[in-house]
Amino acid sequence: MAEDVYLTRDFYHTLLKNLENLKKERIRIAGAIDEARQQGDISENAEYDAAKEAQAHNVLQIAELEETLTSVKIIEDQNIPGDKIFIGAIVALKDMKTNKAFKYMIVSPQEANFEENKISIYSPIGKGLMGHGAGEELDIKVPVGVLKYKILKIERPK
Repeated sequence: MAEDVYLTRDFYHTLLKNLENLKKERIRIAGAIDEARQQGDISENAEYDAAKEAQAHNVLQIAELEETLTSVKIIEDQNIPGDKIFIGAIVALKDMKTNKAFKYMIVSPQEANFEENKISIYSPIGKGLMGHGAGEELDIKVPVGVLKYKILKIERPK
């Protein structure tokens, strides 16, 4: 049985849309294979080979996505304490060296996106924040050294 995958409701719906698009693409690829077959000898048909390769890749992507989706637990539906940092928490931090404040959302690796300030629970910062509460000051070891943060606030998505 697959391991639980914790996702936000929004990202879950994004994955459902991706699956829908992959299934539409599967239909287009099947048409391309049929068209290439109609061109005659498939033993030396580059279009046929490319379409078959695309089909194999598409089938694999669909299977992986379907497996992930069967294991999804929606973060917002879980009874996760709001006073400590766990998956799904939106954390306001202050960098103690620069005095700059910023926010991260702690998410599963599948949803991590640094440009959206979504960091994985398995990243060095994610691991360092887990289980801590507002007001705490932390030294988090990362590959480039040690980051010093103060946890200003913890929120949960609605």
